[in-house]
Amino acid sequence: MELKLQTGYKQILGMALPISLAMLVPQINFITNNIFLAGLGERELASAGITGVYYLIFAVIGNGLNNGLQALIARRAGQNLPKEIGRLFYHGVWVALAYAALGIVITYSLAPAILKSTLSSEAIATEVIDFLRIRIWGLPFLYLYVMRNALLVGINQTRFLVWGTLSEAIVNIVLDYGLIYGHFGLPAIGFNGAAYASIIAEATGLLVIYVIIHWKGFHKQFSFFEEIRWDGAQFKLILVYSSPLVVQYAVSIASWEYFYILIEHHGERALAVSNTMRNIFGLFGIFSWAFASTTNAMVSNVIGQGRHDEVIPLIKRIASISFSFSMMLFILLNVTPESFLNFYGQGPEFIAAALPVVRIVSLALLMMSIGTVWLNAVTGTGNTQVNLIIELITIVIYSVYVYITLEYLDLPITWGWASEWVYWVSMFGMAFFYIRSGKWRKKVI
Repeated sequence: MELKLQTGYKQILGMALPISLAMLVPQINFITNNIFLAGLGERELASAGITGVYYLIFAVIGNGLNNGLQALIARRAGQNLPKEIGRLFYHGVWVALAYAALGIVITYSLAPAILKSTLSSEAIATEVIDFLRIRIWGLPFLYLYVMRNALLVGINQTRFLVWGTLSEAIVNIVLDYGLIYGHFGLPAIGFNGAAYASIIAEATGLLVIYVIIHWKGFHKQFSFFEEIRWDGAQFKLILVYSSPLVVQYAVSIASWEYFYILIEHHGERALAVSNTMRNIFGLFGIFSWAFASTTNAMVSNVIGQGRHDEVIPLIKRIASISFSFSMMLFILLNVTPESFLNFYGQGPEFIAAALPVVRIVSLALLMMSIGTVWLNAVTGTGNTQVNLIIELITIVIYSVYVYITLEYLDLPITWGWASEWVYWVSMFGMAFFYIRSGKWRKKVI
């Protein structure tokens, strides 16, 4: 297996497109989940927005671990050190399980009090808390799953990603339909049925990826079980490198939860509309995130090979491709937005309220296609503390903006969603100037 990457368009697309497909499947899964819940009523669709963003906080912590481990594995791949890849992966699994246990404890101890004190609707608060106490048990499966994804991306075997996500999506859709409405001989659990379906689906995806890794012999090639002694240096490296990313992602999505709480103060319809916007971000943003993940791995791999002068041209190449894909999706979304919104079955008034927000969000997707590539380039250089600083500054600007527009001035949610413009412009500006400064060249991991 060739561990050292090249930087041409063919290599970029060869890595990014399988990642895109792997991301597309769970997004379709998530949207289907919301469509099923919308069949229960507008309140359930609104509640799904809160539960989805809350679980997303912990899911992106897994993504922080994933991106950190992915960059470390890609760096060792660029240095042609296969046994070091196995040691990183083994210790990364234990770090992931520790974070999952912490997430479960927080959900049972702190989350109920916070949600009850911040949500204005008692019915929504109760529904959300009951759901999350079930849903959070999917974290261990999710975190182990993303660790295996980090391995496959880091060693340029992205074509295998789709099998895990495809199996997860099929199980989730079938069980959603069965457990929410009581089909296939299953009990009609209603709103909480989606939580049980998602947990079983995540466990299924993990099992499939585990089988693939063993079937292809990756566990032998990278010596996963050759040396299982605890190595404090490996543990420290993973924590030092990944922790800023974990905090970065958690703070980012926590600010989105804050945004959704302010949206909830504008009523159930505003919250339901905003939940569909999150679905749009998830579905139409997959190419941007896939190219961002590709940037992280390829930049780290190229630096590991000592080819520092190729980094900025590589980033520009990936950013141009990412923007091109997003422009096609932008056109598609703006030509027929009603066709997407009709899936939720909420009627013409709902669609009329959502259309101006779609216009705002679609422009934000174009900004994200470039901004997230440059931010992940910073991750690939090894300077994850810089990632955190960029995120914290951006979140302060973002939070001030959403508070002023949604709470202080009480403007329509269209103005609130323009916060995504503020977010991505700020993010891109700082990441761009850091990479151009060349300070990352001195970083060694």
